[in-house]
This record gives sequence, structure tokens and C-alpha cells, in this order.
Amino acid sequence: MLAIRPMPERRLPITAAATVVALALPLFLVAGWRIEGWLLGAVLWGGSQLLGLVFARVGIGEPTLRGSGVVAFGMMGRGILVVLAAIAVAVSDPYLAAAGVLVYAAGYSTELATSLVLYFSGEARR
Repeated sequence: MLAIRPMPERRLPITAAATVVALALPLFLVAGWRIEGWLLGAVLWGGSQLLGLVFARVGIGEPTLRGSGVVAFGMMGRGILVVLAAIAVAVSDPYLAAAGVLVYAAGYSTELATSLVLYFSGEARR
């Protein structure tokens, strides 16, 4: 039987992801990679978080099917905008885009993994 769990708090996943994105900077410095790649990834991740916050606020204001649709559109739209930005950069500098996407992916993956751990370790409601 499917157990319903409450939505986990967003602060810990976002903090963990921000830490991973921040720790990527010393890695870029030590490896001699271009700082612009790290900056692109950090800006993409931060911008994605801001868009997510905006769409979540709009969706929370309306606890209806329309509100959940706004949140779902926001989740999809964030990914599309990140991909479009990466493609736009890749046209002129593919290595810069690859570095930025790797930083973004590290932050996103950390946020997703932390959210899943918090969700599945939460107490199920009946």
C-alpha cells in the first residue's frame, strides 16, 4: 500500500546543494579550470532556485488543482530554461557550457538526493 508522507522542508536540500556548488569553486581553482564555468553553473543553479521559489509561492497561494499546475509548470520550466541557457553558451564556447552544466548538475543532484532521503525517512500519514 502506498504511504503518504508530508512534503519535506526545503531548507536542508537547498543548503546541501549550495554547499556542493560552493565547494566546486576550490575544485575549479585547484584543477586550473576556468572560473567562468563555475560562475555559469552557480548562476544557473541560483536562478533555477529563484524561479522555483516564485512558482512555489504562486502555487501555495492557491491550494487547488490550478495551484499545483503552476508548481508543476515551474518545475518543468526551470529545466527548460537551464537547458536553453546552456545551449546558448555552448554555441560560442562548448567547454564553458560543459563546466557550467556540471556545476549545475552537482547542485541539482545533491538537492534531489537530499529531498528524497528526507521524504522517505519521514513518518507516513494514514
